[in-house]
Amino acid sequence: MWFRRKSSKQHRPQVSAPLALATHSDAPVSTLQRVRLPVDLLQPGMRIVSLDRPWTQVPVLFQGFTLTDDNQAQILRQYCEWVLVEDEETRLNPVLDQISVLKRRTNEPLPETRSLPQELPRAQAAWSRTQAFVEEVTRQIEAGNDLNLQSARPIIRECVDSVKANASAMFWMSRIKSRDAYTAEHCLRVAIFCVAFARFLGMPDEDLETVGMCGLLHDLGKLKVPDEILNKPGALTPEEHGIMRQHTTLGYELLSGDPHLDPIISDVSRHHHERMDGRGYPEQLAEWQISRFARLVSIVDAYDAITSDRCYRDGLPASEAIRILFRNRGQQFDTTMVEAFIRMIGVYPPGSLVELSTGEVAIVVATHPGRKLKPRVEILLDGDKRPVTPRVMDLGASDSGPGRATPDIARPLPDGAFGVSLRGRIKQLMAVADTYAS
Repeated sequence: MWFRRKSSKQHRPQVSAPLALATHSDAPVSTLQRVRLPVDLLQPGMRIVSLDRPWTQVPVLFQGFTLTDDNQAQILRQYCEWVLVEDEETRLNPVLDQISVLKRRTNEPLPETRSLPQELPRAQAAWSRTQAFVEEVTRQIEAGNDLNLQSARPIIRECVDSVKANASAMFWMSRIKSRDAYTAEHCLRVAIFCVAFARFLGMPDEDLETVGMCGLLHDLGKLKVPDEILNKPGALTPEEHGIMRQHTTLGYELLSGDPHLDPIISDVSRHHHERMDGRGYPEQLAEWQISRFARLVSIVDAYDAITSDRCYRDGLPASEAIRILFRNRGQQFDTTMVEAFIRMIGVYPPGSLVELSTGEVAIVVATHPGRKLKPRVEILLDGDKRPVTPRVMDLGASDSGPGRATPDIARPLPDGAFGVSLRGRIKQLMAVADTYAS
């Protein structure tokens, strides 16, 4: 949940009465306060009094300690949503002022430092390298060889850099899917969306690589599931369901044995199918027992699984996936996170092909959390479905030009409709980028 600081001082989060400290009579009074603080606002020097879960559920050495470095804060950010801290009032006040800023992050679009055409070449390169890594890990597991999973971190770092510059470039790459390479591409897409979602939530930059690693490796255990079950075109039997569910434990065993990986990565692999109502697997954890990163990955994992083509069914539209996530908030998924994810992804995610009320055909470039039905689009065909010089239009703007109202989205279109495909548009933009580079 979000912790709102009211404007009046008496409503500031406080658990115990302040304790005034002074070294001598004329010294300024320093007041200690205890407040419940979102973990993304933790700073060195704060004393951690209690957590939003038992201490034994978090890999920290002591029950109650003073933050001395960011490694300790990072662990708390991975597992908890809030902690009770104690610090001087003068140090806490500026931090409390940041709560409203943090909340606003999920009502604003992801910041961009590069345009989509500028970022696409780097996004494609990072995508290809990450995909090659997943394919190599698959081969090594099938051969029974040891894994060097830590080598994924610099690859994920490239993805983080691209998402920070313009997340839509990676979102466009994620829309190009292969039914026959579902498991590998699924892990890659989940990694990308986890990085973007963590940034959207306001997590510090140093957490983005780790959450990306969690997303990339969360389904590693599926590579140990027999192909005849993993790729079965029909419904699974109860026995096959039981075997499929073992992938969380198999992944945990693969990851927890690597001393170079953050423990949260194996935690996510084991618990990304746990549910808020306690009916998940493999351990039927209660809501408070599920780590923050596992909650995040479970939402992204489900969204991609719902929207992807599988050997036994076609993927559903993004709008339907959003409805499913929203309907299951508070039961299967964390309510606050689901609502934030829907604001980030929008009804028409970047890379979607749409037809406007004018008959024009466009590709969605970027979304805005406050205008889910009015994204920024690139128009490629006119109302008669004839190619035009591509132009970007913000459907959330008040108007699109003199004497012309801004159109609405009339309907989503399947990729390839009227001869327009996302893959083809990416190739065109890449060709333009190569021309400028040469």
